Amino acid sequence: MNADAARLRIRVRGVVQGVGFRPFVWRTATALGLAGTVRNDGAGVAIDVQGTRAALGALRSSLGTDPPPRARVDAIECEECVPDPALTGFAVVASRAAGAGAAIGHDTAPCGACLAELFDPGDRRYRYALTNCTDCGPRYTVTASLPYDRERTSLAPFPLCTACGDEYRSPRDRRFHAEATACPACGPRLALEGGEPGEDPIAGTLRLLRAGAIVAIKGLGGYHLACDATNAAAVRRLRERKHREEQPFAIMVANAASLASHVGADDGERALLESPERPIVLVGRRPGPMALPGVADGVDRLGVMLPYTPLQYLLFHEAAGRPRGTAWLGTPQPLVLVMTSANIHDEPLVIDDDEARSALAGIAQAWLWHDRRIVTRCDDSLMRVRDGTPRMLRRARGAAPKALRLGRAGPVVLGLGGHYKATACVTRADEAFLTPHVGDLDLAPTRRAFDAAVRHLLALTEVRPVAVAHDLHPDFHGSRLAVRLADEWQVRLVPVQHHHAHVAAVLAEHRAEEPVLGLALDGIGHGMDGGAWGGELLLVDGPRCERLGHLGTLPLVGGDRAAREPWRPAAAALAALGRGDEIAARFAAEPAASTVARILARGSAPRTSSLGRWFDAAAGLLGLVPVASFEGQAAMLLESLAVAGGPARAAVAVAPTEDGVLDLLPLLAVLADPASSTAPAAASAAFHAGLATSLADWVAWASRRSGLATVACGGGCLQNDVLARALRSGLAARGVKMLEAALVPSNDGAISLGQCWIAQRSGRT
Repeated sequence: MNADAARLRIRVRGVVQGVGFRPFVWRTATALGLAGTVRNDGAGVAIDVQGTRAALGALRSSLGTDPPPRARVDAIECEECVPDPALTGFAVVASRAAGAGAAIGHDTAPCGACLAELFDPGDRRYRYALTNCTDCGPRYTVTASLPYDRERTSLAPFPLCTACGDEYRSPRDRRFHAEATACPACGPRLALEGGEPGEDPIAGTLRLLRAGAIVAIKGLGGYHLACDATNAAAVRRLRERKHREEQPFAIMVANAASLASHVGADDGERALLESPERPIVLVGRRPGPMALPGVADGVDRLGVMLPYTPLQYLLFHEAAGRPRGTAWLGTPQPLVLVMTSANIHDEPLVIDDDEARSALAGIAQAWLWHDRRIVTRCDDSLMRVRDGTPRMLRRARGAAPKALRLGRAGPVVLGLGGHYKATACVTRADEAFLTPHVGDLDLAPTRRAFDAAVRHLLALTEVRPVAVAHDLHPDFHGSRLAVRLADEWQVRLVPVQHHHAHVAAVLAEHRAEEPVLGLALDGIGHGMDGGAWGGELLLVDGPRCERLGHLGTLPLVGGDRAAREPWRPAAAALAALGRGDEIAARFAAEPAASTVARILARGSAPRTSSLGRWFDAAAGLLGLVPVASFEGQAAMLLESLAVAGGPARAAVAVAPTEDGVLDLLPLLAVLADPASSTAPAAASAAFHAGLATSLADWVAWASRRSGLATVACGGGCLQNDVLARALRSGLAARGVKMLEAALVPSNDGAISLGQCWIAQRSGRT
């Protein structure tokens, strides 16, 4: 043995399973003349390697600087041990299920090499709808547990054929240990139900779509309902059958070049669309008459995405005439598809084939599916680009289960989020893992899906929480689940105020530990005084939260109905302005208008500081949408109007009272003037400008009093691009640094992360 020989046991932690890490180690070690083994285990990748110290140093360096493109190396731990003269050659060996620290990769779109095979008539995987390799394809949605090996995925029922087995066992092949690999000879099969007998599934699906049919199409984390986006009758029929009257649909096109006639995507938006994660991206529509009628009427942005499965690519390939090669992917293609999540009445996304057949029978006329099981439900992520930064609006496919790095290590805690846009979060050392977006927990099926997502998250992270955090609201499903789990595990419960959690989620993402101001601009959350909060100025110092001020309150007539019927907050604003006698006439189309006017006159309605309700009041006064058909519609339409209105020529601003109350009523007084309804775009632009100025002045007031020059801003209202941009600019002009969310949503989808951040810092865990 060489006198310079040494032996290392190396542990690599991070996203290092299912991303080609072991073949990368094999190739590097073999090229350096090293001997030893590499394997997956429950903590990541374990390497036992021997050779010269120079070669070992080169391997150690390469692990951190040259990993495969889908890998994320979080830690490399080395331990020197006694060399073994009998150790020769380098091999990939069987996995061991031990330890905790591994992370499964996220699902990604087909890589260039797989696309080249997909469209090459001479390749054995030509037009195979479930092709993938170590650099691409499903991971999270097909994996039941770690370590990431085929027998723990939904590919286990499909033994590899000889050709695939040779690739799988060859370290030089890009499909070496590609656990989800398959081919037409041995893998899952595609089928079309509802087409012509013997018809090619892809050709039949395209024929049906072109004829105006609605087709349920199986994706990575669930089914889509698809139709031809240029067929207004098909779009209208999809809305009617899915009971989705006005909420915008997302579209799918073949490539970024196909977007030009619909939206004006900038370089950052195109890069996000073409990223391996392939989220839906909200992109500004082109000026002029709206194309694609019925898809996303009345809003200034369109949700667009590119294909992210081979099956989806094949639909566009078929529409293009089955061209050979990949050159066609760089040219505009005319096919535009509506691709919307396949679920019923706010129930969870459909993932099971039998359920798809039964639950979607009243909507779809055909089903394009395959027999590879979806293990984990995962909706499409939704993002937008603001100030050059991609910002998450719905965190799901392509983002889950990516870990968020926290500022420091802490105890294992579980956060169960809120009631709307629900997610759960668990921490492990200095990482936080969120479930994909589950949805609103009003219905029993969605609550069961949430519970399943929690169980799966704990199984993948292999941790046992020592505390469970939940919202202050005692009747939320997450709060009740927290009580049950804490009792079962005999661990501590940590109740967290809703808006404190919003701010904490921003602090967690930015790894901020110092005291800051917090600005929570939201719908409604349970306040520390039991009231309905939603526009809060806070001082946050870790687990400590002090309310410095709040927005002026509006009467909340009808409780939750006020959030669905913007005319009610508008009526409350009129009453507060001393114009309650106008309510019955102004909202004559609403049967309850006279009753609401009487309740407001008595002053008996509960009140809320929610900015969301102030937005609803503004929209109601402008007559945009008296009764909303989906959550956030009023604010969305108001924002689109503000974009159309351009820079405000004049805007009213208000100052806080000495005790920190910011009353927005003067802003609504302008909108209550009938003249505003004749120029609603200019009125909305002025409202947004006045609101941003008032909020910036409010934060600056608190900054002077507290000595704090950083404000963390969270809450669903921060998804309003017009408001967020103006607020950032206004705060900067006043010398205040603004922190906001990017990797997680600013809405309730981040509540669970904030709960975990607070629980890690609160008391004994």
